[in-house]
Order: sequence, then structure tokens, then C-alpha cells
Amino acid sequence: MAAKRFFDDSDPDQKQPNYKRMRSTSTRPSFASVIKEVVMVNFLDNVSSALEPMLRRVVHEEVESGLRRYSCRSITRSPSLRIKALEPSNVRLIFNKKLTLPIFTGSKIVDCDGQNLQILLVDTSGEGMVPTTLPYPIKLEIVVLDGDFPSGQNETNWSHDEFNKNIVKERTGKRPLLAGELNFTMRDGVVSVGEIEFTDNSSWIRSRRFRIGAKVVQIGNNQTTVRITEAITESFMVKDHRGELYKKHYPPALGDNVWRLEKIGKDGTFHKKLSSKRINTVQDFLKLATIDTPKLRSILGNGMSEKMWEVTYKHAKTCEQGSKLYMASGSTYTLILSPICQVVRAIVDGQIYPTRDLTGIQKANIQTLVKEAYANWNSLEEVDGLVNEPALLSQGEPVVDQYPNVHHQQQPMLRSYQQNTILTDASEQLIEYNGWIVNPNYI
Repeated sequence: MAAKRFFDDSDPDQKQPNYKRMRSTSTRPSFASVIKEVVMVNFLDNVSSALEPMLRRVVHEEVESGLRRYSCRSITRSPSLRIKALEPSNVRLIFNKKLTLPIFTGSKIVDCDGQNLQILLVDTSGEGMVPTTLPYPIKLEIVVLDGDFPSGQNETNWSHDEFNKNIVKERTGKRPLLAGELNFTMRDGVVSVGEIEFTDNSSWIRSRRFRIGAKVVQIGNNQTTVRITEAITESFMVKDHRGELYKKHYPPALGDNVWRLEKIGKDGTFHKKLSSKRINTVQDFLKLATIDTPKLRSILGNGMSEKMWEVTYKHAKTCEQGSKLYMASGSTYTLILSPICQVVRAIVDGQIYPTRDLTGIQKANIQTLVKEAYANWNSLEEVDGLVNEPALLSQGEPVVDQYPNVHHQQQPMLRSYQQNTILTDASEQLIEYNGWIVNPNYI
């Protein structure tokens, strides 16, 4: 019995550890459940990782589509905007006028009228380009483009990416290619560009030419949502500033150095030949061309071909002569000459001679007087113009000038009028003559 009690008394002590062991075992997760949970977590991570880009893209497209619809709706409601929301490529920027060429580094870039560049917003959906506006401001940027852009089929239409790929940046170690005000805001469809200038020439790129472009960087307070085609200028070369010292003038001035004319280079062969004969200015060149063209050609020599001569002479003839005239006078004659020694009026023995009525002797006599005036040019009296009665300009037919070796760029020298007309000359003396007066351009 004692042994049995011992067994009974010790039984709880024997069972207690087993119970705790079982309870502990039942609360610990099994290896299979752990594996299953890990697999499930990885699966969810993979699914979410796969879905996240797609969800982001869908949300982004929906938001962008909503913004575009709202933007187009606001555009079509604006009476001042003459574009179609479904055809955004019809809206483009343009430069209002062409550039003044040539362009030199460090020199202000201006249009053909010498004014700052101006950019317009236009609609091309109809015939031609119609200026238009947007109901909000547009931020623009001026950039430099490769002169070969655009090319092929994209000469008028190109993508935004094509435009950006052809933007030219400065050379390594150089300043930014364009200096000045490059960012500005367009309002009401027009904006003037501030002062800009190139800091480097264009000789280092393959095309050796640049273009100036203007692109939209922002519309209103949002990034660009409507495609507006960029503006580009014509292609051009940019020369170093030192080349500006030798550039030609268009048109040349009478007082310009003769090497400002085409085909005559500074310190070149033609320049030296002319200088040796005291032909230093454009006026000197034109005076001798008027009096004795063969002599001028002889001075230039055989090196100036007929084609080169035509280019040089044509360029020289574009100069503005102004209103100043020159008077050579003697006891029996008075000659009024233009700044390039063309005869404006010839009065000999009180008679004004029309060229069609001149005899050979009279022509030779007047030509001799003109050559004498040319030889004594510095002693001629300057006059501002001739005065006549206004009625004298109301009628008459031109008379063709027949002076040899005299090349006229103005209208024919003499005009026919009714007889017994009174003409007032530069000295305010009234002279009655047989119905002839001079070219009214000089009166």
C-alpha cells in the first residue's frame, strides 16, 4: 500500500511536465505553416510590384487626359483663340521678319529693319498664317539650332524631340553660345526679344551655319499640354567680330572706303591699284566711272573680269546720293553736277540744252566742261538743290540722254515742257528758254 501511495503521490509530479510540454508544443507554429506564410507574403509582394507600374500609368494617363480635356474646353470657349483643340499642330510660333545679315560675334542680333526680333503666335489651319492669341501667358526660350535643321520632309513640321535633338550647345570650355535675354513671356500672341548676341562663330559645326529657334517651355501655370510648333529663322553663318571690320555695306555710302564694294578687298590688289590713283572712296569710284569708264577699267586691270566688274559697279550704284549738288561755272557757262559727276543742268551762253538737239560740237564742248569740273572737283561750289515753279512738274515727256561715257541711275536728265516757261536757277535768276527743264529729282 505504501508503494502504491508512493506511486499515486508521485503521479501528478510525473504528469505535470508532460502537460506543459504538450501545451508548449500546441502554441508553436509548425514548419509547414511558416513556409506557407512566407510564400503568401512573397506572392503578395510580387503581385503588388507587378501591378504598381500599371496602376501608376493608368492613373497618370487618366489625370493627363482630364487636364487635356479641360484645357481644350477652355481654349474652345475663348473667342480670341482661332484654333481647333483637336489640331494642336496648327498653332505655331514664327519670327516676324528675317534677320539682318551677316551676323558677327558680340554684335546685337536684329531683324532686317534693325529692330529687336519679334515672335508671333499664328494659326495655320486655314489659308496662310493668321495671328492668334491664348487666354494665358506662354513662357518661351531662345535656343541655337544646327543650320541643317530641318531637312527632308520635315521642313515645316517636326516633332518636339527632333527640335531638341538639333539644339547646339557651346563648345567645351567656351561661354554659352548665346548671351542676353533668352527667356521671356508671351502675352496676347506677340513678344519682342531682348538684346541677344553670339559669343562664338559657326565654323566648328559640320554645316557651318546656325539658326535661331524659339520654343515653348511652359503654358500658364502648368507644363505644356498643347503642342505649339517652334519658330526658326533662316540659316546663317556667324563670323568672328574682327570680320566686321572688313564687311561690305549695303547700300554703301558715298564716303565709304572703296574696299567696301564687292570684289574689292581691303589691302587687296584692286584696292592698292585704286589707291595709287587717289580713288579712295565710293564717290571717287563712281565719279570716274561716270566721266571715263574705260580709264577706271584700265586701272583695275585684267584681273577684274567683266562679271566681277558688273557686280562691283552694280553694288556701287546702290549708294544713296542725297540732295547735295555741285556747281561749276565760267564766264559763258554753268554746270550743275550730281555727287557722282552726272550732268543735272548745262547752261551755255544763256541756253539750256536738251541732249537730243545737241550737235556733235556741242556735245563735245559740254563733255569737255564736265571733265574740267571733275579735274577741279574740290573747287566746285556746293548747292542744296534747284528751285522752280511747282507748275513746271505737271507735264512733259522724258528725253533720253546721249552723253557718251556717262551712266545715269536717275531718270533721264532733261524733260520737255511748254515754251516760254520761266525757270528759277540756283542763283534765283529767272531764265527764259525754249521749253526745257532738268530732271525734277534734282529740283
